[in-house]
Amino acid sequence: MSDRFPILTGMSGYRREWLRYDLTAGLAVAAVAIPSAIAYPAIAGLPPEVGLYSSILPLLGYALFGPSRKLMIGPDAATMTVLAATLATLPLSSPEERVVAAAGLALLVGVFCILAGKLSLGIVAAFLSRPILIGFISGISISILIGQIGRFTGVRIESDGLLLPILEIIRKAGMIHWPSLMFGLAMLALLWLLARLRSPIPGPLVVVIVAGILSALFDFEGRGIKVIGSLPSTLPAISFPDISRLPFTQILLGAGAIWLVGVSSGLVGARSFGARDKFEVDANRELIGLGAGNIASGLFSGFPVTVSDSRTAINISAGGRSQASGLVAALALTVLLIFLNDAMRLLPNPALGAILAFAALSLIDVEGLRETWRVNRTEFIFALISMWGAISLGVLSGVIIAIAGTLLYVILNEMHPRDAMLGRIPGRPGFYKLHRAPDAQPLPGLALCLIQGSVLFFNADYVRSRIETIAEQQPPGTKWLVLDASAIAQIDSTAAVMLRQLRTRLAERGLSLGFAELHNEPKEILRRAGAFEPSEAAVVFEDLEDAVRVLERAQA
Repeated sequence: MSDRFPILTGMSGYRREWLRYDLTAGLAVAAVAIPSAIAYPAIAGLPPEVGLYSSILPLLGYALFGPSRKLMIGPDAATMTVLAATLATLPLSSPEERVVAAAGLALLVGVFCILAGKLSLGIVAAFLSRPILIGFISGISISILIGQIGRFTGVRIESDGLLLPILEIIRKAGMIHWPSLMFGLAMLALLWLLARLRSPIPGPLVVVIVAGILSALFDFEGRGIKVIGSLPSTLPAISFPDISRLPFTQILLGAGAIWLVGVSSGLVGARSFGARDKFEVDANRELIGLGAGNIASGLFSGFPVTVSDSRTAINISAGGRSQASGLVAALALTVLLIFLNDAMRLLPNPALGAILAFAALSLIDVEGLRETWRVNRTEFIFALISMWGAISLGVLSGVIIAIAGTLLYVILNEMHPRDAMLGRIPGRPGFYKLHRAPDAQPLPGLALCLIQGSVLFFNADYVRSRIETIAEQQPPGTKWLVLDASAIAQIDSTAAVMLRQLRTRLAERGLSLGFAELHNEPKEILRRAGAFEPSEAAVVFEDLEDAVRVLERAQA
């Protein structure tokens, strides 16, 4: 039962003194959740109450099935932006249809998470490399920032991308509602000031309270500043969203994109918290918890969610001890929805725009980009490409570009595997790279070459060219060229055929090609390809020492 319901493990041995920490942490998480729960749905054109549904029910689902006592899940800016891009591709004619489609996507994302967890595909969460993920999320953040122009100004913006919305607001400058703009900028400045002062009360919560009070006192709605309006006072009934009329392929691809971005960014954050606070993060089990949270969200008219950095940070800093803190947070948000929904009705849209703009600015990882530039310029270029794709070509196209960028980067790294000639240092055991150890000397009549990487279809020609060049550079009297294959993790059929043909060509020149320290799988593939016969014991050696002994004995 504890495997099916990790909460049983988390709550086993629960101590009475933990309760006050879980209560405090749960209330703090709920306080932090309120601004994002109300503001984030606007990114995808969903009503504010959907954000509350997506903040309450997923906490219950994750508390029951999620393995971590510390992590919190909920709405996430990157996931919301991919959701917005997916909804934009679907034929939806009303807000109600958008809610149903978002709930259906949450269900699909939940199913994808559970399937991936059951199939031990947690490694897929690391599919997007850190630099590319930094670039992609930074690009999404800039898109969110541009998307707040309408909330700040009260002007409907119809353009997409980076420059077109800016040009559109310049053309429509006469339509700007200046009180809305000034109030939004004031709230943004307040958020910045609170962050600089390291306020113990989260800045977004302060903005929600201040904006709500000012709106009530000065009748913002009557003065033309838009407010979020009425919210329902109950949780929705459980229902299965009917998405049968929507294009199946687009729904499936959209859910896949949301899943990849949400899981990648969420588990990267989870691992960061785990390393910082010394708790284990099992990606496969986390996928089960995320799946349960998303399914709970979808069944109660919510949208896709993932690990929330801000809520997790608050839970840890407030001393949350178990999954009970998540249950307390869910209960507090439910009470808010039922009893305080009239107070939230007056929240001004420019204040929500300020919260989203500030969140977007905080997600632009300038330090991460700077570190990537310092460590690896090539990865920095791929990060910029990923950022450009998310901004200029749309979020869904940006996901494809991010995936393609990751694959391209891996292929470019593997296209030219390094090689090194080996030799001995007199009086010392082992073998040393000739270019790094000046005292190392090649063995007479024997060339030892280390190939540092897998040999596959896309780099087979390069490896063949390098081996042929090395063979031509050997002094007269060299009878053997032995490849140290200890670093060759993979060999495919293309590479195996290449090595078979290369061995034949080198034999015509009087040079025998051998292999040392072959792993079992590459050895079997080479044998099946006819690169050597089982009877040729002097071709495949256990290690380099074995190769030297056998060949020295043959020369004697």
